Amino acid sequence: MPFVEVTLVEGRPPDLLRDLIHRLHAAVVASIGADPASVRIVLREVAATHWAAADQTIAERRAASEHQPGQAAGAGSTAQRGSAADAGSPAQPSRAPEDND
Repeated sequence: MPFVEVTLVEGRPPDLLRDLIHRLHAAVVASIGADPASVRIVLREVAATHWAAADQTIAERRAASEHQPGQAAGAGSTAQRGSAADAGSPAQPSRAPEDND
């Protein structure tokens, strides 16, 4: 029974998360020939204040980037992000959390 666990910062809309589940499921079935009924997917959402890299939480980094001159307010927020299709194939290597908050 393949088990896929994804941890990401909370805040994405339910339809985007559902699309991610669908794409991960399809990728597992296609890549290893798993029985579709046996594939398990778990998404774990973590608060931006509970995820840190280099002693700075994602929430702190977002706040700092919003206050930098020349940067549009909200440019670092998840509300500004596109769909899962825009994020690339789930088969691609994931980026470090600090690069993909």
